[in-house]
Amino acid sequence: MYTGTALFDLLLPGDSRSLKAKRSYVRPIVAALRRFEVSAAEVGALDLHGRAEIGVAVVAAEATHVRDVLDSCERLVAARPEVDLLSVRRHLHTPED
Repeated sequence: MYTGTALFDLLLPGDSRSLKAKRSYVRPIVAALRRFEVSAAEVGALDLHGRAEIGVAVVAAEATHVRDVLDSCERLVAARPEVDLLSVRRHLHTPED
């Protein structure tokens, strides 16, 4: 069993000055990520209106499948025109960990 995680650090548009506006950007991204059959949630920068951190986790029998799914998630987030992807931190956890 292999598990993979990714943490996306996002810069939100200037009009996200309230938590309601922030949610309007974060929710559609999280919903789109879940179509890849991953666990996804806003996990950081919860009190910052112009920033968001979205975490993704995936479990699979093969490491290549985990990498492919995380690659797809990263492409999806990077392609969103309304946010800027500042960084991505990824980890692959193997049975030997």
